[in-house]
Parts: sequence; C-alpha cells; structure tokens
Amino acid sequence: MTTDTLQAQHQLIVRQRVRLMVNQYEIHAVAPDGSEAGVLAFAQQKRMAFKEQVTLYTDEQKTTPVFGFKARQRMDLGATYDVTDANGTAIGLFRKNWKESLLRSTWHLEQPGHGEMVGRETNMVVAVLRRFVESLSWLPYHFEFVLGERPAFSVQKKWGLRDKYVVTVHDPQLDRRLVAAMAVALDALQGR
Repeated sequence: MTTDTLQAQHQLIVRQRVRLMVNQYEIHAVAPDGSEAGVLAFAQQKRMAFKEQVTLYTDEQKTTPVFGFKARQRMDLGATYDVTDANGTAIGLFRKNWKESLLRSTWHLEQPGHGEMVGRETNMVVAVLRRFVESLSWLPYHFEFVLGERPAFSVQKKWGLRDKYVVTVHDPQLDRRLVAAMAVALDALQGR
C-alpha cells in the first residue's frame, strides 16, 4: 500500500481480528459493489499497555510501517494521541473528551491547517445502553465527525461476530491516515 492509494479511497472497511494477547486490525479498500477489496494496512495493539501505541504496516508481516498513533501520557482519561507517518512527521492528533463521553462518546480530531473536527455517537439511547448495561456493550454504533457544520467522515460499527467498521470520508481534503487511525482507535480505545 502507498499513501496515494490510501488517500484515493472514499470508503474503508476496518476489521478487527480476535487474538489472545493483542488486537489486530485490517484496513481494506472498498470495491464498487461495497465489498471488501485489498488490504491497505495492518495494525496490531498490545492489550493492557500503560502507554498506548499502534503502528500500521503495509502487510501482516509488519515489514514496512506506514503510520501510527501514540499516547502522549500514560493511561489518562483525556489522553492526546499523536498520529505520525513512518518517519515520525506529524499528521494530526485526536483526544477523547472524557466529560462529554460520560453519556455519549465524543472525540476531537485535528489535522494541521484543516481545523478541529468533533465526532460523537449519533444515537444517545445506544450510547447510554452500551455504558450502563454491560451485556449490551456489543451494540453497533455510529460516529459522525464534523468540521464546523460540515460532515467530515463517519464510522459505523456493523453487526457481526467480529468487529467491522465502515468508514465513509465526506471531506476530500482529509488525510486518510488520520481517518484510519481514528477508526482503529474507536475500537481499541472506546471502552476506556
């Protein structure tokens, strides 16, 4: 995968693989019929890490890093995560607004020169049920990220045995690496 290939995508599918000690994710392109096309990136996250870091690679063998995100602080409710390319150059950042997230998860996402985007769960009932009824934490959810009043992108968790997310990019100026990092983070960090 090249950055240009990823940047050309208007929709992505993110799938979580279930493994014993790690979370793994595949980011797929989307074919014209809506099905999964080739794998664009592969990520792995250690569970129970004190300082979150996720690197996305071109393939499952993890030979070539493409981009990633890393927490600035150790286990903090309002931690900021820096998104960087393979050389460590800043792509953007995101952080969870923990006060607003008590009832409905809210994230802030920034891309240099583009302004701050805010993403919230769209269904308040589902958000509350997922928080306060443990047996319903599997319910699918939908996030809309907006830049001011304009839609930027959305992430929708689908029904299924494995976590699957459909990411739709509305703003062509968004760096898809930042969008893909946020989509992986929604799964990897949402419960914190």
